[in-house]
Amino acid sequence: MPDPDSYPSSKPASLLGQRDFLFFWFSRWTASLAVMIEAVTLQWQVYDIARTHMDVKRAAFMVSMLGLVTFIPVVFLTLPAGETADRYERKRIMAICETGEILTIAMLAAAALFHFSSVPLLLGVAMVFGVTRSFFSPASTALGPMLVSKELLPKAIAWNSLAWQTAAIGGPALGGLLIAISPATAYCTGFCLYLVALISLLCIRTSTQPKVQPGSRWALMKEGLGYVWSNKIVFGSISLDLFAVLLGGATALLPVFARDVLHAGPQGFGILRAGAAMGAAPVAFMLATRPLQRHAGKVMFIAVAIFGAATLVFGLSKSIWLSVAMLAVLGAADMLSVYIRQTLVQIVTPDHMRGRVGAVSSLFIGASNELGEFESGLAARILGPVGAAVFGGVGAMVVTGTWSVLFPQLRKADRLVAQPTVQTPLPDPVPTP
Repeated sequence: MPDPDSYPSSKPASLLGQRDFLFFWFSRWTASLAVMIEAVTLQWQVYDIARTHMDVKRAAFMVSMLGLVTFIPVVFLTLPAGETADRYERKRIMAICETGEILTIAMLAAAALFHFSSVPLLLGVAMVFGVTRSFFSPASTALGPMLVSKELLPKAIAWNSLAWQTAAIGGPALGGLLIAISPATAYCTGFCLYLVALISLLCIRTSTQPKVQPGSRWALMKEGLGYVWSNKIVFGSISLDLFAVLLGGATALLPVFARDVLHAGPQGFGILRAGAAMGAAPVAFMLATRPLQRHAGKVMFIAVAIFGAATLVFGLSKSIWLSVAMLAVLGAADMLSVYIRQTLVQIVTPDHMRGRVGAVSSLFIGASNELGEFESGLAARILGPVGAAVFGGVGAMVVTGTWSVLFPQLRKADRLVAQPTVQTPLPDPVPTP
């Protein structure tokens, strides 16, 4: 890894001088754009195919199965993936995973182009995608901090979040337009974006080989789990994300709301999918240029409570524009809480453990997102889509209050300050993608 003293000072333009970080950022942005296009197309296809022979509730449940089959590989592969990211060159791991993603989206494009798409096929491909993401996420999380100094780390995290959020705005909207042409067109666009992401990743020159710690694979995996469990900042952060988003995952029901609640069609679906990112992107840009200075813990808990309240209003809305507005509010709140949680976790985690801690974090995040999609679909099967969204919003607010009591250290976390000389976990400071 380059000598941290060789980096320029932590001023707003400093990141622009980090060549390899810029390639990493561009790769992340193009890959995220491809992921969003692929995700919205998969959701729309599954729901559209299911509605040919199912009612709304059963078809909504089939959409939720996408989240479940994507999450299943994460459960079994999280620990090996994290240990792999702390043992082998992280750039190479990411390149292999992106190659796998290129192959999966090529399969989806072929199925759509030659009209042999089916719900089982789409779910099967989604499971393969889950395997590649299981290894990609911890490697990506661990690689980013290797490309910048610790003084620039909070700013780099904000810019990485901005890459994701801008892709999350453009991806669903573009995906909705492309779906209106044909699902095959959407998948082919995603294929090209994945290819660009892979080429950008391969342009990184910095060595991304971590310092391998002694011990067996199993011992290293246990060490990572032990660190997450014992560090209340880390454990409180990622578990808050797990349960709040698990219950408040209204975005999983957007195909249902777009088609059968708001009657907005595929274009409206794309707008709804972009709604959360419309609120998140400005917040990400603000944090990238003016990082949060004080009261990080309190701000995070307030943001999660707002996330739950906005989810509740979204569920009750009958207007697409009110729905988009509430999605923007919950997106902004989620971006703020995610930034704080991710920054604290990155700061308190030593580099040689980032892969394993990132893998556990990915498991929790995957549970909150993919398993949250399944929970929302199951709730919609019982309560209907509106009832499921209302239930999720209330649940997210209850979780926020409970976690503020269970994890007082997290609530009291104040400054997001990187300390380059510290190599062991800090006692107090906090993040999620």
